[in-house]
Amino acid sequence: MDQIKVRAANIRLLLLDVDGVLTDGSLYFGKEGDMLKSFFVRDGLGLSLLRSQGIEVGLITGRQSEIVRARARDLKIEHVYQGQLNKLGVFEELCAKLALTPKEVAYMGDDIVDLSILSRVGLAATVKNAHETILPYCHFVSRFKGGRGAVRELCDLILSAQGRLEAILDRAVHTGELFVEASG
Repeated sequence: MDQIKVRAANIRLLLLDVDGVLTDGSLYFGKEGDMLKSFFVRDGLGLSLLRSQGIEVGLITGRQSEIVRARARDLKIEHVYQGQLNKLGVFEELCAKLALTPKEVAYMGDDIVDLSILSRVGLAATVKNAHETILPYCHFVSRFKGGRGAVRELCDLILSAQGRLEAILDRAVHTGELFVEASG
């Protein structure tokens, strides 16, 4: 775990797959063919806490969905890439745009479509119920399933490794406020 914390201490961007990571991977289709997805509120809070500390957040997904766009808008996630079959190209483009090295990026994915990024980032993470073929490529495996707190656990790990989680918790206890402005 110490090696994972060292990796997490350098993270300036968290990228996430959506289906199976931010959601449980289930796809629900309504009578009219509209797709429904379920998101876990604690994962969203974790992402908001990261953003409040100046850590960028982005989504890369192979599917196209208004629901994902709405959730990203709700969480004020600026970097949203949908319909991306070549996730590696998006990863490289975003690193260049934000002037980041791969070591400064964490990525959480759950299946083989995520391997190209998982094999390059500073902190490769996955969910408890990930496809077993990706496990050797991951530094961190959450105790939680996709769409059920895995993202929050990763956010807390990053904040803790960077010495920021304690200040957030302290402020929440003493003032009732959750968000602490990023320092430095």
